[in-house]
Amino acid sequence: MIKKCAICGKGAQTGKLVVRKGLAKKKGGTGKKIVRSNKRKFKPNLQKMRILVAQHPKIVYLCTRCIKKGGFRKAI
Repeated sequence: MIKKCAICGKGAQTGKLVVRKGLAKKKGGTGKKIVRSNKRKFKPNLQKMRILVAQHPKIVYLCTRCIKKGGFRKAI
């Protein structure tokens, strides 16, 4: 099961972790250089909730932004 928000579809995004070495030019160095970069994932803050989907309770993942907005009904 792919972890995505059931309302807005927000999921994991890819990016890079950049490692820099050296002293900044304004501090008297020759400047910062990129030494290496590793791939990484930026994961959204997803919470498991029981909500009503088409009048039936269902357990889905929701991002915290959608929880704050509302726009859904909690299942009891």
